[in-house]
Amino acid sequence: MTTTSTPNRKPRVTRRGFLYGLGGTALALPFLEGLRPRKAGAADPDRPRFAVFVRQANGCCQAEGDEPERFWPHELGPVTQASLTTTDADRAVSELAEFADKLLLVRGTRFAFPGNGCGHSGGGNQVLTAHKVSDDPMGNKSLAMGESVDNRIARELNRPAQPEPLTLYAGAMGGYINEVLSYRGPKDLRPADRNPWSVYTKMVGITELPEEIIKQIKARRTSVNDLVREQMMSLMASPKLSSDDQDRLQLHFDAIRDIEVELACQLPPQAELDEMAAQMDYSGQDDRMQIIVKMQMNLIALAFACDYARAATLQIGDGNDGTEYLIDGVKFPRYHQISHRIYSDGAEGDPIPDALGKHHRIDREHGKMFAHLLQRLSMYTTDVGTILDDSVAVWCNDLATGVGHSYNNIPWVCAGSCGGFLKTGLYVDAGGVDHNKFHNTILSAVGLTNIEGGPVDDFGDPGLEPGVIDAMIAV
Repeated sequence: MTTTSTPNRKPRVTRRGFLYGLGGTALALPFLEGLRPRKAGAADPDRPRFAVFVRQANGCCQAEGDEPERFWPHELGPVTQASLTTTDADRAVSELAEFADKLLLVRGTRFAFPGNGCGHSGGGNQVLTAHKVSDDPMGNKSLAMGESVDNRIARELNRPAQPEPLTLYAGAMGGYINEVLSYRGPKDLRPADRNPWSVYTKMVGITELPEEIIKQIKARRTSVNDLVREQMMSLMASPKLSSDDQDRLQLHFDAIRDIEVELACQLPPQAELDEMAAQMDYSGQDDRMQIIVKMQMNLIALAFACDYARAATLQIGDGNDGTEYLIDGVKFPRYHQISHRIYSDGAEGDPIPDALGKHHRIDREHGKMFAHLLQRLSMYTTDVGTILDDSVAVWCNDLATGVGHSYNNIPWVCAGSCGGFLKTGLYVDAGGVDHNKFHNTILSAVGLTNIEGGPVDDFGDPGLEPGVIDAMIAV
């Protein structure tokens, strides 16, 4: 058990050492240390800022060749709830009409580097890294040659106790290409967690549960929230604790009690925990896809509200997402094949009836799922607004289009101003720039700077032109 000492005081058990030293269930200090009052003032440079990237595969239904535009608004410029529900009602982004004044839609960026034998893998390698694609390995096994934007944010802004970004997944892993998003560095792909129950228990530090307790949770006879409460009460009653340790633990206990009666950083209600526990056996089943996505989004919002992590990714589907989406009670063909418009993962096959319409419906489904994330981020209030106002949530894609596997005009749908740094209620064209400039802008929005104290300009491959996208910046 960890101890500390000072010249004038007897050794005592530290709060961290004691909590982790008990074994069995333990309450995670990274989570608890985030339970603190938020600083006032939207312009406060120390106010936490957050970024989440939700990735869709297989491109979107934007104009290409003979295919019509079905994704973006009809015109550049202001985006309003009225425009999205009338003029642009036929476009996929209309699913976000409720949040029109929070949106920043960015077209006109491109991936700078070619894929190396597989368009899907090469796009996944670049989407959050803006780095070259590896020569070895290559093809569907290719990797990015640099870190991803979520890693940069977490590395510089996360609390020391929780240095990693939150890296989540929903859907099957077919083995051809699985995770694609989060990189610690060159060729260092971070695995993602696709089980919400696992994510939650890691966040609150409930580890190594006895099998009997797991059975009780599965049978919904034991409350996970009660496990946390009972753990803290047991610690408080221990005769081994000094008065200082009791005082420290009381602060943690008070924090948990406070967040259960206030909305800020509220632990999930038991009904939601029951739903997550019911998914303990989730292993990528298609018919659970949308359910798992929403659970993962709920956890991202909780992590931000508690300042557990400053950056998160959620990958929906594997590298060439073959999910058979269930939309309005109808089971669709495999999404990857829909994006090719044929019953094939290659270049030849029988045509899929109304494949364009089906792809558009899947785009809309991703819009609806993204809207759920925005609703959840908006649920947590701060002293000056909501967590969404302190964040930028990004709906992205590792291809521009499905049929052409294009790397031009990669779609970025952003929501939240990151404390007023980003423009909102707007649809802009970046002018065909390399997408490292998009990420430089996002990194600047969350509060990072270059060595001179100005906007970040060095993200991505060092051979790319530095800079930001001025059309995105409000301040």
